[in-house]
Amino acid sequence: MKSYPLFDLSGRVALITGGSVGLGRQMAEGLAEMGANLVLCARKKERCQQTAEDLQKMGVRALAFGCDVKDPASIRAVVEKTLNEFGQIDILINNAGTSWGALTEDMTLEQWHKVIETNLTGTFLFSQAVGKVMISRHRGKIINIASVAGMRGSPPSFSAIGYSTSKGGIIIFTKDLACKWGMYNIQVNAIAPGWFPTDMSEKVIQRNKESLLANIPLGRFGGPNDLKGAAIFLASDASDFVTGHTLVVDGGQSA
Repeated sequence: MKSYPLFDLSGRVALITGGSVGLGRQMAEGLAEMGANLVLCARKKERCQQTAEDLQKMGVRALAFGCDVKDPASIRAVVEKTLNEFGQIDILINNAGTSWGALTEDMTLEQWHKVIETNLTGTFLFSQAVGKVMISRHRGKIINIASVAGMRGSPPSFSAIGYSTSKGGIIIFTKDLACKWGMYNIQVNAIAPGWFPTDMSEKVIQRNKESLLANIPLGRFGGPNDLKGAAIFLASDASDFVTGHTLVVDGGQSA
């Protein structure tokens, strides 16, 4: 088989949480470029709608739904609507996430819960709901968005312990789910991005630009195309023998 068909996603359906902006939109564009139809969901449906309209110009179908990843009923509604429209879900990218900057000794329980429930519990709930569909079809690709922040501790100047904890949890969740669902031919992997300028990270990058770049061997932050290849690989047949893996995309920062 030639290499190109291994990456072809024509006719596949990908559901991406938090897919309207930032890294989610970048991955959505990458999958659309390879022919996948997209379902985007986020708390702000209007953002997803605009992105969906842009993706449709690429010749694929794209739908937008509002969804709270902390709410099982909201998740079930998105899954049901997706199945009603497409009849299948081949790819799930758990990308929705949030952070909260606070000293560990000052962080409130409410702030901690918001981050953990959105990033980690939301990943579990969506995987559970979509996984039932994939199990019945005996195939599927789940991609969880972790972070290099979940692979080691951060200096005191970066006070986001809830975020780091949630991303570390996603990495081990990915490994364990891969062990559980391998028997159903479902590949479960994660991507751990480094520093990419997004709405969530932009202020931190601006305040610490020089020190951050000094620790990135490639000498730059992630760009608008740097996650596309990783997402396409893990969503396609090219990764059929890869599961339980965390693919680091950080310019060498963690090296």
